[in-house]
Amino acid sequence: MEDKILLAHGSGGKLSHDLVKQNFLPLFDNAFLNKLDDSAVFELQGRLAFTTDSYVVNPIFFPGGDIGKLAVCGTVNDLSMMGAVPKYLSIGLIIEEGLLMSELKRVMDSMRKAAQEAAVKIVTGDTKVVNKGGADRLFINSSGVGVIPQGVDISGSNARVGDKVILSGSIGDHGIAVISQREGLQFSSSVKSDCAPLNRLVAEMLASGAGIHCMRDPTRGGLASTLNEFASSSNAGIRIYEQSLPVHEGVQAACEMLGFDPLYVANEGKLVAVVAAKVAEKLIDIMHKNKYGKEAAIIGEVVPEHPGRVVMKTRMGASRIVDMLVGEQLPRIC
Repeated sequence: MEDKILLAHGSGGKLSHDLVKQNFLPLFDNAFLNKLDDSAVFELQGRLAFTTDSYVVNPIFFPGGDIGKLAVCGTVNDLSMMGAVPKYLSIGLIIEEGLLMSELKRVMDSMRKAAQEAAVKIVTGDTKVVNKGGADRLFINSSGVGVIPQGVDISGSNARVGDKVILSGSIGDHGIAVISQREGLQFSSSVKSDCAPLNRLVAEMLASGAGIHCMRDPTRGGLASTLNEFASSSNAGIRIYEQSLPVHEGVQAACEMLGFDPLYVANEGKLVAVVAAKVAEKLIDIMHKNKYGKEAAIIGEVVPEHPGRVVMKTRMGASRIVDMLVGEQLPRIC
């Protein structure tokens, strides 16, 4: 029979130590983690960004990624959206008794690859095992620290009238990939999660010296929620154009069939930025050279009308208010 996680793997005894030494240390090998101290000790200079998030996605494996890749990329991206250079991550695992050891190893290897691509180190962590039925296979908490370069000031409250709104690529891929895997749905065009680390793309955007005022990855709640957060925090109106929004054919078809709006579907490898109008085209050119920004487009602008609200010009020329969702359209998506 295939090896499974036992309650004893979370006991702090020999099985716990073997789990860490055999399955975690070889994958995330670095001087900080290898000490197995209660904390990682390191030096950083300058302004810091610190973030934490928890991942409970169901299922834990989906087209284009899994819960491990999601945890690393999500934390890297949250730091990057503040203009920070991600440096170190902490990973906490809550494992349900009975999880196949092969599945845990698959998730860990995915985390290793994502951390390697993002050039970040996983320097500390924790493992807990709960009784069968006490969790849903595997939950992950991840925290991260990054350094903000001098002169960078990015905040959701910095949008100014006349700014342009840039989106790095198609919307809705992650949410539809997860829900289709969860429900066993198949579409004529395959849909894969866009889960990816965006720190190198952000670094290239910042290196241009362009005036980036706001930036965020539109995860839960999708693009609509992120734009509403910008509009509310900045007390400014935002106008977007439906015809400029990139949506893949498979995502559009799935949304029409399921009754979803792509504007509200989660993304895990996209960013939306509010930038000075004079640098918008320059930034688009820079983004197009990065594999995670090939579909980047200007999708709207900040306007003096309707402060605090987001309005979309439809393909028919009408105006539609884009509100924030009251609840959650797709639960357990990250």
